[in-house]
Amino acid sequence: MGDIVNGRYDGSNASVIDIMTALAHYSELITPWANRVAERFALDIGRQNEKVWRQHSQDISGALRHSVSNTPVGQVMQSIVAEQVKYIKSLPLAAADRVYDIQNQAIEAVVTGGRATPFAEDIMSSGDVAKSRANLIARTELGRATGALDQARARAIGSEGYLWRTADDGDVRHSHRQMEGKFVAWGKPPTLDGMTGHAGELPNCRCYKEIIFPGI
Repeated sequence: MGDIVNGRYDGSNASVIDIMTALAHYSELITPWANRVAERFALDIGRQNEKVWRQHSQDISGALRHSVSNTPVGQVMQSIVAEQVKYIKSLPLAAADRVYDIQNQAIEAVVTGGRATPFAEDIMSSGDVAKSRANLIARTELGRATGALDQARARAIGSEGYLWRTADDGDVRHSHRQMEGKFVAWGKPPTLDGMTGHAGELPNCRCYKEIIFPGI
C-alpha cells in the first residue's frame, strides 16, 4: 500500500483520486490471497485451541472430556475466516480514506494561508500507518478468534462463564484492573472504555479468561 501511495502521489488532486482508485482495486485484487491467509490463520488457531482444551480435559470428567473432543466448531471457524477476510480487505480502503481526508485538510490549509508540505508527508507515510493498523488488527483478532473457540467449547460442556484475570502489572488499564477476579457470563461481555468484549478480545488487551467448568 505504501508503494501504491508513494508511486502515484505528486501533490495534485488527480493523483489522490488515482491513489484511491488503485487502493480500491487492490482491495478486490487481494481477495483470493486474503481467503488463503484467513483460512490458514483459522486452522492454526483451531489446532492450538484444540491442544489447549485437550489439556483442560485432563482435569474434567470423562463425559465432559467426550463433549470437549466432539464440540462442533465449524460455524465458529467459518465466522473467523470471514472476519479476517473483511479486515484484510479493509486495510487498503482505510488507507484510501486517509489519503482523501489528508488531502482535503491540505487544501483547506492552503486556502487559509497555510502550507501543504506537512500534509504531503502524512500522505507519504500511509504505508507505515497501514502496517501499524494491520499489526493492531492481528493482535486483537488473535484474541477474538481464540476467545470464540474457547466460548464454543466451554458452553458445549455447560460452562456459564469465567473469571476475568489481568496480566497483573503496571501496564494494565484501570478499567481492566477493576475487572480482576470478577465473574463474566459468556452472554454478557462487559463494556470497558466504550468497547464491549470478553477478556483478551479487546484492542491491546492482555487479560485472559479463567474458565469455570461445571462440577469443578
